[in-house]
Amino acid sequence: MPRAPQARKKMYVLDTNVLIHDPNALLNFEEHDVIIPMTVLEELDSLKSGKQSVAADCRQAIRNIDRVLGDATPKQIEKGVPIVRGKKADPLGRLQILMSTELPDTHSLPEHLNDNKIINTLAALQNRHKSRDIILVSKDINMRLKARGFGVEAQDYHNDQLLDDIDLLPTGYHEFSNSFWDNIEKVETVQREGATEHILRREGALARVNINEFVIDELGFVGKVVDLDETRIVIRDLHQHDLMNEEVWGLVPRDIYQAIALNLLLDPDVHLVNLTGSAGSGKTILALAACIEMTVASKLYKRIIATRSTQGLDEDIGFLPGTEAEKMEPWLGAIVDNLEALHEDDENMTASVDYILSKVPLHFKSMNYIRGRSFQHSLIIIDECQNLTPHQIKTIITRAGNGSKVICLGNLAQIDTPYLSALSSGLTYMTERFKSFRHGAHVHLQGVPRSPLAEFAEANL
Repeated sequence: MPRAPQARKKMYVLDTNVLIHDPNALLNFEEHDVIIPMTVLEELDSLKSGKQSVAADCRQAIRNIDRVLGDATPKQIEKGVPIVRGKKADPLGRLQILMSTELPDTHSLPEHLNDNKIINTLAALQNRHKSRDIILVSKDINMRLKARGFGVEAQDYHNDQLLDDIDLLPTGYHEFSNSFWDNIEKVETVQREGATEHILRREGALARVNINEFVIDELGFVGKVVDLDETRIVIRDLHQHDLMNEEVWGLVPRDIYQAIALNLLLDPDVHLVNLTGSAGSGKTILALAACIEMTVASKLYKRIIATRSTQGLDEDIGFLPGTEAEKMEPWLGAIVDNLEALHEDDENMTASVDYILSKVPLHFKSMNYIRGRSFQHSLIIIDECQNLTPHQIKTIITRAGNGSKVICLGNLAQIDTPYLSALSSGLTYMTERFKSFRHGAHVHLQGVPRSPLAEFAEANL
């Protein structure tokens, strides 16, 4: 696209939460100017200490700002330093650090809050540059409402938002009424290594399928997409009876969605599995059963690493007594709960769970201490992924070393982070980004098999 002329270039003012959400945000505004108020720098400075994930994001954002500014003089910074995105790339837009300016003559917000200081600064900037479009970028809805009420244009940060509607997120399967084969005109069937595979044209409803997704019909056909290109698709014929009777550490799937999820969890060629679904749909218990099976029975992996994104964890973990594992127990109780569910029919459930915990190499890890680690030949379970930003989820997934598998669990309807939504969640971002990854897969579990009470509550509360 042709660059906008100077008069049409916009001035984007970044709020602190945008730089925490994406420390590289200042590089993502193309030819437009980026402005960081001094108040934002002060907030980053106050949050940069510690081992919390927020502190690490603040430090990276500060390093990025310093890298762009380089050796610029104070006058150059006041005027704006060109933002260079690469060694040979032409600079697009400028980065400016904005000092607190004189308040507007007409009205201003009380300056006892940092948000108000930023809005007042924007209003003064607007008075100085009446020919420019000045836009506040913030993840805080209330901040945006206050800015608009004060006459300042404001918007959310959408650079890492890949979808406009959460309903467009892949489910991991395509369901067909009646027979799937009623929609197929031509098929070539071959036998490969004891498996039946169907080679079809990639057209019609099949044009939207991705690798490692499933096709399901009402007559019992289940197929898995094992290969595809622009013109053809290869579907491996799976037997529904075998899928539904696959027993994994005493667990048998209750519906076809749990069955295909188990198929992916047990597949050594699938290195990333995302399981989403409502509370009680079986995400954690499926993942745990498959992980124990693959470490204890088949010994494909050496250990299980369990971690979880939880509001308050950054602040609270340091004040709890005990080791890292003991500190994590209050937040990873879901793992123990599901261990008990897997052994509820044993003569002594408590003894069985204690025995499993002593024999299974299951480690509870705080997300704060995963940064910089590398886990080899491990199964990494990340619970509550919906509360992670795209940048945070990238940081965690890149911890997977050789021979490791990452299992992400989450419910996009239960986001506890104030600056995230279902569309901006790292779980949504990752699912969309990895949909064409040959070694990745995603399944959205349906139903609430936990209990009739949980099912009614999910539907009616």
